[in-house]
Amino acid sequence: MNPFPYSSDNKRYYTWNHYLKLTFGSKVFKVPLDAGFSCPHRSIHGTGGCTFCSTAGSGDYAGNRSETLKQQYDEGYEMMARKWPNAMGIAYFQAYTNTYAPLSQLKAIYDPFFDDHPCIAVAIATRADCLDDDIIEYLKEKNRLKPLFLEIGVQTVHEVTARRVNRQENIEDIEKKLQMLRSAGLNVILHIINGLPDETADMMLDTVRWVAKIAPFAIKIHMLHIIKDTVMAAQFDKNPFKILTKEAYVDIVVRQLELLPSTTVIARLTGDAVKEDLIEPMWTLKKVSVLNDIDKEMVRRDTWQGKSYEG
Repeated sequence: MNPFPYSSDNKRYYTWNHYLKLTFGSKVFKVPLDAGFSCPHRSIHGTGGCTFCSTAGSGDYAGNRSETLKQQYDEGYEMMARKWPNAMGIAYFQAYTNTYAPLSQLKAIYDPFFDDHPCIAVAIATRADCLDDDIIEYLKEKNRLKPLFLEIGVQTVHEVTARRVNRQENIEDIEKKLQMLRSAGLNVILHIINGLPDETADMMLDTVRWVAKIAPFAIKIHMLHIIKDTVMAAQFDKNPFKILTKEAYVDIVVRQLELLPSTTVIARLTGDAVKEDLIEPMWTLKKVSVLNDIDKEMVRRDTWQGKSYEG
């Protein structure tokens, strides 16, 4: 018998799919969009940024920024609806940092999706350092009109790693901003990455212990992807570092899930990379296999999300 209460699909963790079905009453999918943003530490020529980030700003499956956002959404929704014809869509602003602009520009982009648009919710991927008081207040107002999910990249709590991958944010500043977002009542989804250069399993567990103290609405856990034409790809080619095996990744994820509050939604446990651009690890391309192995290992250990949570 599955001991975990927050799952309708026999998982031992609080699945995103379970949350969406409970909240909206049907299948829901995200429609990824590219609103033409950049990031605060990329140049106007696209150089800089986090060393692991693709030239598409981690929006490799987002829409074509040469098209209008309406065109992107309509085309993306139509494609997804072929698989789930009765499902509803979330407008997902995925590529780059989607609050890196003056408030007036953000209003022009986001207001139409909250005021008169068929999407049932809006998800915005951004960085903590691109959320000032005025932007947070604006997002708080929008959240009253339609559900808003704010996705914040953290990746690691370890400053030595953050410097190595050129994050250009410190964890204390991120914590302060997350407290402001909590006070504003916004649903925050934190992103972390396992397998960053020279991080040990204990370091990755420390990152999740920090997340557990924050107790966000949701978390996304990714395996590091080394992508062609990135700074990290060049570094890896010159000085290869250890890549987690699938078995090691599964072990770490299971232990991370044990440390998280049972009420934190697990929005993702592995990432998607474009096959032609992926250098390592190739095992991540078999996404279903990775997820199945996590499920099997949780059953084998008779464990579940929150089993070791110390909140």
